[in-house]
Amino acid sequence: MPILFPAIDLKDGACVRLKLGLMEEATLYNEDPAAQARSFLDDGFTHLHVVDLNGAFEGRAVNGAAVEAILAAVGGSMKVQLGGGIRTLEHIERWLGLGLSRVILGTVAVRDPALVREAARRFPAQVAVGIDAKGGRVAVEGWAETSELTAVDLAKRFEDAGVSAIIYTDIDRDGVLAGINWDATIALADAVAIPVIASGGLASLDDVRRLTQPDAARLEGAISGRALYDGRIDAREALTILRG
Repeated sequence: MPILFPAIDLKDGACVRLKLGLMEEATLYNEDPAAQARSFLDDGFTHLHVVDLNGAFEGRAVNGAAVEAILAAVGGSMKVQLGGGIRTLEHIERWLGLGLSRVILGTVAVRDPALVREAARRFPAQVAVGIDAKGGRVAVEGWAETSELTAVDLAKRFEDAGVSAIIYTDIDRDGVLAGINWDATIALADAVAIPVIASGGLASLDDVRRLTQPDAARLEGAISGRALYDGRIDAREALTILRG
């Protein structure tokens, strides 16, 4: 069954959603991220996607207290994955020790692929690679810089590294409810053996239904942010579709 990951994006300790990855285009949804996590748990979600937005820009944990509060709130009832500002093996070990099910490495996957390989070796099934693309090119440093790499180029670098998943975000669709870029996401999933999670643009139950189609079978699931917060998709109905 495909997994639907509700998203909690953290900025200055609060739960927000960005538009096109711009920090100045943040909409505040909940000042209590732990309460938001409990709400998603009550809706029936089993997984949670968390991003430390400040951390992604600064290269260190900035919203650590909020992440720890989320972990305390949902206990072992949800599998929580975290990205944003995780740049060292010490960061990874600390977060996994606190109860995260998986860390997501983005900028460091471009800057220091050897670290990603070592992390995947040390922590089997607990390291994912975040690939964020703008105009087809990989963006890093909180999406502030664009590299020359394509998403497929970067993904193939880790084909034999043992990473558990690739979270693929189309920045041009993030937070604008334009629908997931299915063509690019499925093409990436077809190019590598690593499971891919779709991110950016999920807009309606049609996107949820699209996850159940045969050509999307290679995907581990998709991440939903604004569509859930704005009530454009009903959580229980979406989960029913995926189970069906």
